[in-house]
Formats: sequence, structure tokens, C-alpha cells
Amino acid sequence: MAVGFVRPARPDDAGEIARIQLATWRVAYRRVLPKHVLDEIDEAFLAQRWLDAVTTPPSARHRVLVAVEQNAVEQAVQEYVVGFAASGPFDDGALAADEDHTPDRENVAAITDMLVEPRWGRRGHGSRLLAASVDLWRGDKFDSAVCWAFDADAATRKFLTSAGWAPDGATRALDVDDLLVPQLRLHTTL
Repeated sequence: MAVGFVRPARPDDAGEIARIQLATWRVAYRRVLPKHVLDEIDEAFLAQRWLDAVTTPPSARHRVLVAVEQNAVEQAVQEYVVGFAASGPFDDGALAADEDHTPDRENVAAITDMLVEPRWGRRGHGSRLLAASVDLWRGDKFDSAVCWAFDADAATRKFLTSAGWAPDGATRALDVDDLLVPQLRLHTTL
């Protein structure tokens, strides 16, 4: 029987988080981002970034969580990190191109990354990651949250809107190797 749960990321999770990020991007975003860009991403570089995020976050309100699937197989328990979520206080990375950072956003959380490896999808891991994040945000006295999604990423938009999130009207385009990739920002109240 499989059991899923969420826990804070540990330093030894950094490599697996990087692997999941890269594998998920290459599957889920293969029609959104240029193939050569996805092919050139260095997994070791990503792993170092995730290690830094886990071991030296910018504040106590910055967190990386991992989704774990646990299976009992012949008297042994196997655990697999299958997804992750990273979030923190609203900062310049959560801004649209035409927005200024204002003090009224001090109580807004921002998801910077949330991915579940596609082969582990549709098992509740994304919902558990989101619920655990919301619990932590409430504990940190955030009253709302935002998340950017690619316009072409219908799965992420559907997942978030089914959980009560809605577009807030902000848009931006990421410049990825001279290709502008449109995004929209979703928000929710806590």
C-alpha cells in the first residue's frame, strides 16, 4: 500500500529535487520552452541552487517542501521523493513587469516552484504540497498567496483554480533565448 506525505526538504534531497525539476520541465514544458534550452540545463547547477535554498534560505519564511511516496514492499519500506514546493514572502520575482513592490504585499506568500514528477501525478501529491504550504503560510501570518503559471500550462492552471485560486490580472512574459513565454499570475486568500 502506498502512503503519501509532505515534509521539509533536507540537504540530501537537493539532487532529487533538481532531477525532478529537470525531468518535469522536459516533459511538461516541451511545447512551451525551446528544446535546446531544456537540453542544456545543468542538473548539477540546479542541485546546488536547491541545496542553497534548503540550507541557507533568505528567511525563516522561505521553505522547500518535498512530497514523498512511501511503499511497503516485502517487509521493507521504500520512500521516493516525487515532488516539491518552494515558497517565501512576495518579492520582486513575484512582480509583473509594470508593478512596483509596495509594502502592502508584506503578508503575501509566493510560490516560486511547485512540481510533481509526471509519472507520480494524479496521486494527491500536489494537493498535499499545496495544503502543507498553506498551513505554513497561515502560521507565518500570510493572508494571501500568488503563483505564476505559463499560459500554455493548462494542467497547473486547472489544478490551482480547482483549489480556489484565480487569475489576478497580472501577466508577464519570460524571455527564454529570445522567445517570449507568457505567464499569468494566480492568487488566493488564506
